[in-house]
Amino acid sequence: MGTSTRWKGPAGGRWSNASRRLARLPEQPAKAALRLESIADDQLRALHETLRADRSAFGLYDVASAAGEQLARVMGSLAAAGEESADALLARLIREVGGDGGTLADAAVRRGLATAVRDVRALHPELDHALDTGAARGGIASDILCDLYRFFFAGLVAEFLRSVVAEHLKLAVPVLIAVDPEERIAGSVANTVLGWLPSPCERADAPPEPGPAADPSPEPPATLPEIAASMVPEVVGRALGLTTEETTEETTGRRGAEA
Repeated sequence: MGTSTRWKGPAGGRWSNASRRLARLPEQPAKAALRLESIADDQLRALHETLRADRSAFGLYDVASAAGEQLARVMGSLAAAGEESADALLARLIREVGGDGGTLADAAVRRGLATAVRDVRALHPELDHALDTGAARGGIASDILCDLYRFFFAGLVAEFLRSVVAEHLKLAVPVLIAVDPEERIAGSVANTVLGWLPSPCERADAPPEPGPAADPSPEPPATLPEIAASMVPEVVGRALGLTTEETTEETTGRRGAEA
């Protein structure tokens, strides 16, 4: 289109406050680390407030939803046939889930997949063993896939905010400090968001809700990929601050009353 302008990150309200706080980081590493955890909370609240005001902001909601649906589908194929290495697993996820879009949201999806693979390998060392011995080619265990699912959504939010922090640091912090602000903030955000996200495995193992008399020809139980796909709106809503535990309970209560 002729000319382009480097994105300087979102501005206004909480965004600007977090940027100013980054500019005033103390030089002592311990104090800076504590400040960064608080700034991470500010960044996450700013993102949530922005998306509540405009769900289309940054294209994040639509991109996260589409990627989540794709990931749920890939979970089915990975359960049947895994990969020969961690690099091959990530390449497959990038190809089938990450796509090649050029927006910041698209980039956050791809980086979120990378951090999800990293974190699931750290949590499940048996995955590396299965990859190294070739056992993973016969399929990846459900509990690992469910953790990958949750890590992805937490990582997507964290990696998007990492981009924001990176731009603010370029503008506001010209000197290096002993801590890594981007990594500290991204890690804090990911841990916070992860605590809000339900697991498809837990939903799959949950007893069925009581209902009318047993159907003489009941439908077969949903598969794990089907459950994961059905959870995408809820999980994206929780990760992006559009749905909370309270609103979920209120919605469930209203549906029960209406029934």
